[in-house]
Amino acid sequence: MTAGARAVRALFITLAVVVVALLASLVALRPAKVGSEVRIDELPGLLNAAQVKSAVVLGEDDRVILEIADGSKRWAAFSSDGSGLTSLLPQLSAAGVPTRIDQQPGKRTLAMVAQFILPLLLLANLFGIFILLTRGGTGQVRDLFAFSRMGLDRSKALQANPYRFANVAAIGQVIEELEEIAAYLRAPERFAAMGALPPKGVLLSGPPGCGKTLLARALAGEVGVPFYFISGSEFVESLVGVGAARVRDLFRQACATAPALIFIDELDAAGRRRGTGVGGGHDEREQTLNELLVQMDGFASTLGVVVIGATNRPDILDPALLRPGRFDRHIVIEAPDVHGRAEVLALHARSRRVEAGVDLAAIARTTPGCTGADLANIMNEAALLAVRAGQPSIGQVDLEEAVERAVGGPLRQSRVLSPEEVERLAVHEAGHVVVSARLRPEAGPKRASIVARGRDLAHTDVLVRSDRTISTQSDLLADLAVLLSGVAAEALVTGEVSTAGEGDIEKATALAREYAGRLGMTPEVGRVKVLDADDQVFLGRELAGTKHQGPTTLEAVDNAVRDLIGEAEERAAEVLRRDRSTFDAVQRALVTEETLDELDLVRLLARPARAKPTAARSARRVAT
Repeated sequence: MTAGARAVRALFITLAVVVVALLASLVALRPAKVGSEVRIDELPGLLNAAQVKSAVVLGEDDRVILEIADGSKRWAAFSSDGSGLTSLLPQLSAAGVPTRIDQQPGKRTLAMVAQFILPLLLLANLFGIFILLTRGGTGQVRDLFAFSRMGLDRSKALQANPYRFANVAAIGQVIEELEEIAAYLRAPERFAAMGALPPKGVLLSGPPGCGKTLLARALAGEVGVPFYFISGSEFVESLVGVGAARVRDLFRQACATAPALIFIDELDAAGRRRGTGVGGGHDEREQTLNELLVQMDGFASTLGVVVIGATNRPDILDPALLRPGRFDRHIVIEAPDVHGRAEVLALHARSRRVEAGVDLAAIARTTPGCTGADLANIMNEAALLAVRAGQPSIGQVDLEEAVERAVGGPLRQSRVLSPEEVERLAVHEAGHVVVSARLRPEAGPKRASIVARGRDLAHTDVLVRSDRTISTQSDLLADLAVLLSGVAAEALVTGEVSTAGEGDIEKATALAREYAGRLGMTPEVGRVKVLDADDQVFLGRELAGTKHQGPTTLEAVDNAVRDLIGEAEERAAEVLRRDRSTFDAVQRALVTEETLDELDLVRLLARPARAKPTAARSARRVAT
């Protein structure tokens, strides 16, 4: 802290002391109140009745304190012009009351201090603060309320960072990219001697729970440099200029302790695209972003400071933040594949008691789409189940139940269904099993159950949970038929549908809208993108309705969605009609067993269909 800032701080402390002393003086100068008040015209009556034992006259307060015969005290106020005291003393003397006059010299001195000395000190302090701030500028205030102290505290707290690259699994390619950053932070002079300019910033993007924050902590633990971490929302405040000041202080402190690492979590909170807020160019968040842009492009790359940002919404970041010279390197972290999931499960199994015969690869195959955080939660749930059962270690059954709890929720044993409801749920889930097995035999159903979990009355693990990266039109149409197979089965067997298909219809509608409106796979709409990937409105960019789709195009999308759903349901019903015997066998087994695992389903589905289902209806949905 500079000398000017220390002087300003001293003046502020003195100012606070003077204000407190002035307030305390005003409280001390208040007239005394002892007991209850007596009017001055009631005093002669008390004196004549000989109820007053003694009296004390307070000269500065213009009051008299009376001690009554019953031991209580009362007070009376008299005029301060002198006439009141002149008339009061003879009355007390005539009644024979012992009287003492207290001139209160301390109060007289205190009144002089409060009226003259303290106000002068107050004005002098205010004038001194004004002069110092005028000469030193806003830097004095910035140094006075230094944001960088927060960074120092956090850096010291992370000196014993236990995370290393060995604590991260399934993202070896990402670690290779970060190894270069680690080498630069360990010895920035090597890069400077070669004339190589390492990345100033690294942007980690990916779905929640994929390990962005863990990677940043592991990088800081590998290189052992000061690690400043902060959330993007901590920059944005309602007070004007606070966010920009925090950015400046953070970067100044990081440069002073270089080589250092700055990690900004949830970068989209402060780095959202400019011009999209309701505050226009004077929005506090935009001022913070402007300062962040200046700081990232302002410090020299040889200082040894690297900024790492993490977000799961890179599409809404400002383009100026993503250009070379700021966040030079963009690293996408995706959910792990089946081999990566096995590595993550093995990593979490090291710190737990797991039976020797546990097949983690099998668990990895049943958890497509799960992130590292999901897999950590599954392993922890399995450990909790083992503790609840009093087992010495985690078994295969615990892991399988943990997967079901993570995907569908805990068992709802209190849910009692009537025999008719059990039959209908079995019909619904059997439809999912048979149609998924026939239309997508490469994946097939993994598990089917009519036991209530979470908010679902029943569930079947089918193709929706897969590791596919690219889907063809045929794949999407098959998925659509699988989603509607439960509704088709109910209509085929009972002649009417039920509320059991509410979730399936919602998912099928969303998939059909993507097929027709976003992917351009229908001849009615054509190869155009009508709808966005999600329904979220980016405030300012789309709020005014700048889309160029007319009502005819939107109507075509709605008609295509309706046709897609109708044809998918008919396709699922056709599969069930052609393989009715297998469908009935699966339905009976679900009623009897309630839950069928993969081995049970393989045995039941081994009987082939009598004829291949035709896809003539669905083929019409392919745009030419």
